[in-house]
Order: sequence, then C-alpha cells, then structure tokens
Amino acid sequence: MSFNETKNIKASLILEVIGFPPEHLTETLETLIKQIGEEKGVKILEKKMNPPVLIKEQKNFYSSFAEIIVEVEDILSIAILLFKYMPCHVEIISPQSITLPNTEWSDIFSELARRLHGYEEIVRIMQSESNILQKKLKGLMNKSELNNPEDAEGKSSEEDIPENTENNPEEKIETEKNQEEEIKKEEEKEK
Repeated sequence: MSFNETKNIKASLILEVIGFPPEHLTETLETLIKQIGEEKGVKILEKKMNPPVLIKEQKNFYSSFAEIIVEVEDILSIAILLFKYMPCHVEIISPQSITLPNTEWSDIFSELARRLHGYEEIVRIMQSESNILQKKLKGLMNKSELNNPEDAEGKSSEEDIPENTENNPEEKIETEKNQEEEIKKEEEKEK
C-alpha cells in the first residue's frame, strides 16, 4: 500500500441546521455548502438539499439537512472540515484503506489539539463571565433585599443560584481572584 492512497479522498458529509424561519435554513445550508466548496483542497462532487420540516417537540422550529459528497486532498482536510463545519455524519467513501505516514498523523493531532484548546479557552472565559454575573446578581439581590425587606419574602435567595465549581482548586482560586477584581472595578465605576 502506498502513501499516495491518502490523496483524493472521497467522503459523504451530512450537515444539519435547526431554527426558523424555514427559508433561513435553506439559505444557511446553501451558504455552508458554498463555503465548504471554497475551502483549500476541497471539491464538492454532489449535493442534495432536503426541505425544512417542523420539529414536533418545538413550536415554530424547523430542521433541515443536506448531504454532500466531497473530494479532498488529504485526511487532514477531512479533519478540518469536521471541526469547522461540524457535520452530524461523515463517511469515507474511498479509498477503501488509508495509510498515513507519521507526519500526517502529527498534522491531524496538532490540528485537533489546537481546536480543542481553542474550545477550552472559550469555555473557561464563559465560566468566568458566568461566575462574575452570578456574583453581581447576588449583590443586586442583597441590595434589593436591604432596600425593600418586605419585598424580599417569597423571592429566590442566593442559595438558589447554582455555584459554578471547578475540578482544579488552584484554577478556582485564580478565577475567584479575577472575579473579585472585576467586581471591584465595576463597583468603582458605579461610584
């Protein structure tokens, strides 16, 4: 088996979108397919779009999907398409067997690690922002209860707001320090 077999890989991708109005789903799928076709080393061989259908459990939400068959230069291109466009299904059509040298595996794993690191960074930022907002909400609730003690009865207390916990205690301490600094800055701005 030669390393040339990793070139010109054919794959089927299914892209799914959910939302409303239904016309927007069709436009979105067309845009996604166009963008995929413009990716370096990617050629769209076939595309089949399905009309949007109403989701039974959700009012006014529709679902639609498209199946496309692409030809890519190498297996790394498939990995990039997976992370960039998040298809709900991928099937390698040909070649039957793919042999990769260690440099291609390194490229794939490096791209995977880079993308996962980016997603982890986004999650950490969102967790930190959530914690800041929760503390601000608690502070506002406490101020509200102090200003209007008779209105505080029957309202949710700070115990009802879930705490966001971290598995790593050092990260939690660092996050809490950052949050406290942010709250102090916000309080100074308000003064």
